[in-house]
Amino acid sequence: MIEDKELRDLFKIESEEHIRKLEDGFLRLEKEPKNQPLLEEVFREAHSLKGAARMLGLTGIQDISHSIEDILGNATKGKTVLKSETIDRLYKGLDAIKNLVKEALTGEKSEVDVKEVLDFISGVKEVPKEKKSKVQVPKSEIEESEIEKLKIGEFKIETVRVDTKRLDTLMTQVGELSVTKGRVAHRNEEIEDIMGELEELEKSSEWKVRSTEIKSKLQNLKSKIGEDSSRLSFIADELEDGVYKIRLLPMSTIFSIFPRMVRDMARERLKDAKLIIEGGDTKADKRIIEDMKDPLMHMIRNAIDHGIEAPDERERIGKARIGSIILRAYQTSSNVVIEVKDDGKGLDIETIKNTALRQKIHTKDELSAMTPSQIQYLIFVSGFSTSPVVTDVSGRGIGLDVVRANVEGLKGNIHVESTAGEGCTLRIKLPITLATIRVLIVGINGMKCTVPVEYVQTSLFITKDDIFTIEGRDTIVFDGQPISVAKISELLEVHGSEFGDGSDKSKIQISKSKIEKLPCIILSVGTDRLGVIVDELIDEQEIVIKPQSRILRRVRNVSGSTILGTGEVCTVLSPQDMIKTVRKREAPQPTEKPSEEIEMKKSILLVEDSITTRTQERRILIGAGYEVIEAVDGVDALNKLGSHPFDAVVSDILMPNMDGLTLTKKIREDRRYSELPVILVTSLASNEDRKKGLEAGANAYIAKPAFDQQLLLETLKRLI
Repeated sequence: MIEDKELRDLFKIESEEHIRKLEDGFLRLEKEPKNQPLLEEVFREAHSLKGAARMLGLTGIQDISHSIEDILGNATKGKTVLKSETIDRLYKGLDAIKNLVKEALTGEKSEVDVKEVLDFISGVKEVPKEKKSKVQVPKSEIEESEIEKLKIGEFKIETVRVDTKRLDTLMTQVGELSVTKGRVAHRNEEIEDIMGELEELEKSSEWKVRSTEIKSKLQNLKSKIGEDSSRLSFIADELEDGVYKIRLLPMSTIFSIFPRMVRDMARERLKDAKLIIEGGDTKADKRIIEDMKDPLMHMIRNAIDHGIEAPDERERIGKARIGSIILRAYQTSSNVVIEVKDDGKGLDIETIKNTALRQKIHTKDELSAMTPSQIQYLIFVSGFSTSPVVTDVSGRGIGLDVVRANVEGLKGNIHVESTAGEGCTLRIKLPITLATIRVLIVGINGMKCTVPVEYVQTSLFITKDDIFTIEGRDTIVFDGQPISVAKISELLEVHGSEFGDGSDKSKIQISKSKIEKLPCIILSVGTDRLGVIVDELIDEQEIVIKPQSRILRRVRNVSGSTILGTGEVCTVLSPQDMIKTVRKREAPQPTEKPSEEIEMKKSILLVEDSITTRTQERRILIGAGYEVIEAVDGVDALNKLGSHPFDAVVSDILMPNMDGLTLTKKIREDRRYSELPVILVTSLASNEDRKKGLEAGANAYIAKPAFDQQLLLETLKRLI
């Protein structure tokens, strides 16, 4: 670890910049290996990093940087041409440098074998293949999964470069603030002097004579205090604006970490994809940039996994072999907009509807009443996945629900646009800054609450005649569509407002004698909308939101608190929570099923030649409530398939007479079983074996070295 704190801080900034430029340079050199100016630029970055490490005695970083410098130097002189395999080796060296830099900055042991890394870079040894995790479903069970590998690490911006002119301006304002503070202190002295004069006058007979003089002094003091107040207000605004601008960073700060990720992921999946970055100079709040790392990672990963087709397939349907993913940012008057757009296969509406039915997210009637955009938005529901294959990344229901949750946590919203066969766009709209938000102040039972205006589509007045009931839900028509409506007093469980005492939670109680028009705000979160009836609409105001204390953090429908300009403390409501509250309240209660339906069990065909393994798996399945029929090999399994209806097949691969791969192919060749889930549980754990299993038509592949009963049961639960 670098002992000197100043040198440590300087090296942190310098090394981060060199590493970022090297990473970007390698990516460009893979496409332009003969770009001489680029070669020279990247060579200089490696040379500078080597020199900085040498000065601090960081021999590991120095030696690896020197090895990278040698390869780039030969390419610069035309002695060699950089190929993808060489770029892979350079990236391995850069990854090792990152770990060594972390060790130098934190003292945490990196476990980097420098000699081994040097051998990899020079080509003496082959680049080791990454260990793959086995097919799993529960995130908690993943040890070295692809999801873990994709994590770029904690993205924390600890230092910000500030233009010296901006610092000079802030310093000037601080000086003005000190001067004005002194003037305000002097006003107190003047007030004390006047108060003293008044006390003396009360004892004398000269009150009338001097009253005019006192009034003049008070008028003069009032004028001075007004000037000081205006000056303080101006300085405070200038300081606020200056600090606010310092926190604004370009989106390129985070965009720059994704090109390599796209390159590595596409190569690993045997796809060709390029990342096009637009609007990297668009600025947003530091916290927004930090917290958008994971959502953007999931969105880009989703585009590669589910959107971009294989090169041969793209060519067959008339597309360029290389798929495009556009990462774009731009700014509106009050928001930063981030888009991830791909030119892949797009979203399949029917597949999404079938998945929603299978996972019991919506009923057929509910889906038929939804617009295409509402159906597409279902991809953000927790646990939702249309992937027919359960692997480390796909078909796990992990990813886009994380995106939605993170975006909502940043007071933003997300939309999806897709055309089948042409591609998909995920658009995130975020506030430029989280320091302040604009809110609508509403009244409820004599109290004040606030709602962030970005979620308020409009406000209007409704009457009791506008409210009707659909399936037991209070409803109004807005923009030609029925939307649920609820009293804010019910959502917050605050009783005693003029609309009723809250004793009846199922209907809106309206006193005909008291009111005819009801103030109502229409909340919009994604594709969800809700009408909320309030006592009164008061005002709009810019506020600083205060996070909830630990005691109140789990209070429903509330996201924080604030102090209004009047000095009043009031809560900031959470539109997302309010919509969830109404949805839970409206959720239909399950009807009592006939006894014979309750007792009906899902049937599993278990195919395994080892009696020990078969017995163990049978006990697990029976214990989970499944009916299990056993088969000793593929031939036995095919015979039993025709004599009994099954909900899934769990099979080994290595078996006599007919192995599991052949069995899976034959199941898929029979139209009767085209949708029958097949799970392969096997000791064959290599990537090639897994690929063969999935190509044969298996829905999931579980390697026995990582096998446990929860893994199998979670996989069955998702597939059946």
